[in-house]
Amino acid sequence: MKTIAVFGSAVPKPEEMDYQHAYELGRALCASGYQVMTGGYSGVMEAVSKGGCEVGGHVIGVTTALFDATRPNGANQWVKQEIKYLTLRERLIHMIVEPDGYVAMPGGLGTLNELVMVWELMRVDDIPRRPLICYGQYWERMLANFVESPYIQPTFWDLLTFADTPEEAVAALDGWQNGSKS
Repeated sequence: MKTIAVFGSAVPKPEEMDYQHAYELGRALCASGYQVMTGGYSGVMEAVSKGGCEVGGHVIGVTTALFDATRPNGANQWVKQEIKYLTLRERLIHMIVEPDGYVAMPGGLGTLNELVMVWELMRVDDIPRRPLICYGQYWERMLANFVESPYIQPTFWDLLTFADTPEEAVAALDGWQNGSKS
């Protein structure tokens, strides 16, 4: 079974659109036969976990002891398998090296770091090229300044796929799994 890491903010609440989109993404991924991996905590991570769990999917939460003081409840209740690391760096490495693909939901510095780290490591062939999906117009706006940059070659963009719905994200992942980028 292919594992898809979903990166995203811990901030969104259940009544917010980003949470709802993440919930639907988790459902769609697991209903399509993928297992999901998140950072295991609240917000987007919780929403993806809940959505995936509700359709019988396997949900992996990669957590860190570093956050124990600020997140005393630990992993969210929908995580079926928790993998806990001592440091944030170890957690990040696991979430970059182990999955078969990635979806970056809206988020802050942590999510941006995850997205850019995967993008760069694939660009320099330090990790295998895998589907890297930027979900929603958030990333299109966020990355727009790079388009005109003399430092970002046009071929770098070939490593990213943009999707606006859970169905588009799953279709893009399926395209990669079947040997073609869609």
